[in-house]
This record gives sequence, structure tokens and C-alpha cells, in this order.
Amino acid sequence: MPSGRPPSLHERPVGVAATARHYLRDLVYGSIDGVITTFAVVAGVQGGQLAAAVVLVVGLANLFADGLSMAAGNYLSIRSNEGARRASGLAEEEAEPARHAGATFAAFVAAGAVPLLPYLLPVAPDDRFVASTVLTLGTLAAAGIMRAIVTGESWVMSVIEMVGLGAAVAVIAYWVGRFVASIGGAL
Repeated sequence: MPSGRPPSLHERPVGVAATARHYLRDLVYGSIDGVITTFAVVAGVQGGQLAAAVVLVVGLANLFADGLSMAAGNYLSIRSNEGARRASGLAEEEAEPARHAGATFAAFVAAGAVPLLPYLLPVAPDDRFVASTVLTLGTLAAAGIMRAIVTGESWVMSVIEMVGLGAAVAVIAYWVGRFVASIGGAL
């Protein structure tokens, strides 16, 4: 130990399964937040009875700004944790925070784009919100199943947890949108 620090505990994953496990926290965090926050925008705009174009403007702005914000937050969080470990004389755990940030951003944008698809594709205007809801719930269920495959946990409980939390956020966003729209005329 020429530097006087403990050796690094970081191990670069090899293979698909090891890579999925290594980046699982980033992928779950990014994808779930991406699909939920984007759908919350869709639900809030729908609840507020605003134009479909507003969904795309606010949804796409949210998709990239929030995705970049989460990636930066993940990067800085890992760097901060590693700095605190170094200051405490502990071994490094994660040597590649930029890769974790990239995984968070990619997962956020990929999953977060799903609720916007009905507003980008030729879907009847009256069916867009329902299609967005179905796609969002399907994405949450798929994320739950993938998480269960990687962790070996119950896929039923994982799906219930993912879909339940996502649905709760969407319902709140929808009703906040409705409420704000209802008082908007009074402002």
C-alpha cells in the first residue's frame, strides 16, 4: 500500500448478469423515476385539461432535464461517498461514478419516454391518456419483473411494489392538475 490507503473494493463486472447486478440500483432508480415523473407530467396535464402539445413540451423538457439532474446527482453522490470513505481511511467501493451516472440517465430517458409515446404516435386524441396509462403500468410491471430476475426476489411482490407506488404518484399528479386547473380561473 504505497499510498497508505486500503486497497479498492471496486470490481468491474464481467458478463451481462454481473453488469446488471452492479448497475441495478442505478437502472431501477433511473427507470422508475423516469417513467413515474414523466407520467406524472402527463397525468397532471390531463387532469388540468390542457392541450396535448403541453404534454410533449413539458414531458420532453422534464425527460431530459430531470434525467440529467438525476445523473449528476448520482455522480456527485458516489463521489461524495467515496470522499467520505477516503477521509475515514476506508477502501474505495466505486471507482467509476460516471458509468453509474450514465446508467441512471439512460434508464431514465428510456423508461421515461414510454408515457409520451401515445402523444408522439398516431393514436386517437381521446385514447392517448389511456394508452399512456397502460404503457406506464406495463413498464413498471416489466421493471418489477426484471428486478426480481436479477435479485431472485418474488416477482409478484416486486411488480406490486413497482406498480403500486407508480400508480399512487400518478393519481396524486392527476388530482393536483385537476385542482390547480379548477382554481386557475379564480387567479
